[in-house]
Amino acid sequence: MAVLPPPSGNPQPTQKTSDIITTLRPTKLFKIPKASSSSVLPPTTPPHITSLSFDDSGEYLLTSSTAESLDLYSTHTGKHLKTLLSQKYGAHLARFTHHSQSILYASTKGDPIIRYLSTHDNQYLRYFKAHTAPVTTIALSPSSDSFLSCSTDNTVRLWSLSSPTPQGRLNLTTPTLAAYDPSATVIAIASPPTSSILLYDSRNYDKAPFATFDLGHLDSTTTASPQTRSWTSLSFSNDGKSLLLTTTTPHPSHLLLDAFSGVVKAFLARPPKHLPLDPSLQRAVPGSPPTINNNNNIPGQGDACFSADGRYIVGASGGDRDAVVWDSQASTDAEKNLAPMATLPWKSKLGVVEWNPRFNMLASADKEVVFWLPDEHVAR
Repeated sequence: MAVLPPPSGNPQPTQKTSDIITTLRPTKLFKIPKASSSSVLPPTTPPHITSLSFDDSGEYLLTSSTAESLDLYSTHTGKHLKTLLSQKYGAHLARFTHHSQSILYASTKGDPIIRYLSTHDNQYLRYFKAHTAPVTTIALSPSSDSFLSCSTDNTVRLWSLSSPTPQGRLNLTTPTLAAYDPSATVIAIASPPTSSILLYDSRNYDKAPFATFDLGHLDSTTTASPQTRSWTSLSFSNDGKSLLLTTTTPHPSHLLLDAFSGVVKAFLARPPKHLPLDPSLQRAVPGSPPTINNNNNIPGQGDACFSADGRYIVGASGGDRDAVVWDSQASTDAEKNLAPMATLPWKSKLGVVEWNPRFNMLASADKEVVFWLPDEHVAR
């Protein structure tokens, strides 16, 4: 299917991200539906978006929320398309497959099943049943219909969309996060309690990891311990050279790692005005108890992400407003702290963020979904 051009006034995919990154501004805001009567949310708690996913074409955005719903948006028209309810099972970690009308998502109620759903007719295509505890990550292979799932049952499962039976299994200590590299040949799995990231050859995942990045030494230089270091997401840059490990730790905050050696390239420092971080503004780390009784127990998928060119990281400020941008090519201080290069103003906090893979566009969400586009009237 041919990729439609972006809507009028939007950047073309060929625009350099460096030319527009500091001009991103909120242009569309979507309210989310109220929670159902069967929701685990208390009646006084407003629903929150818990995950964001763009399809491969960049034309559609998928969200999951604590209102136990999945919502589809068009980035081409800037409109909400449909709501798919999952009141019986809950919904989190919603991800497009390589087909824009097929999605995966994790249940948050009842058995920890991953559901494969057609958004065209709202029919389930398959159920993936193997985990015995909550699913914390769903990561789709960039090059095939395989995907990974992590769980607090101390396993990582490898699946194919064509089969309900796992293709492989790894037994690890609390492997809550996982990511494929852009070539789909390397799998990175993070275990926060052991302060380690393990790299596997995806073609020989049943073998021992070919590299282990031990980040425990960082705990001796900070107030964070392996138990309190809150890792929230893991992702590769599009050139495969860097790994981004997002955290809710005040300092150091997010970690930018060399994907080949595990050496810390930079600590992405939060703006000083938002330090120390207010715990009530931070999302729950993967694997937290599912009962949602206050804001910082609301699940998420990390509050920072790479731009499509892999150079920039955009994320939440850590406070109750604004986004910030870090330039991975900028100089750090002597302790490898990297200060934000720009602040992108917004009136509310960012709970989750995702960069469009095809267009210079950012999506963020907390109690509403926000589309960010370059504003030609902003001075660069």
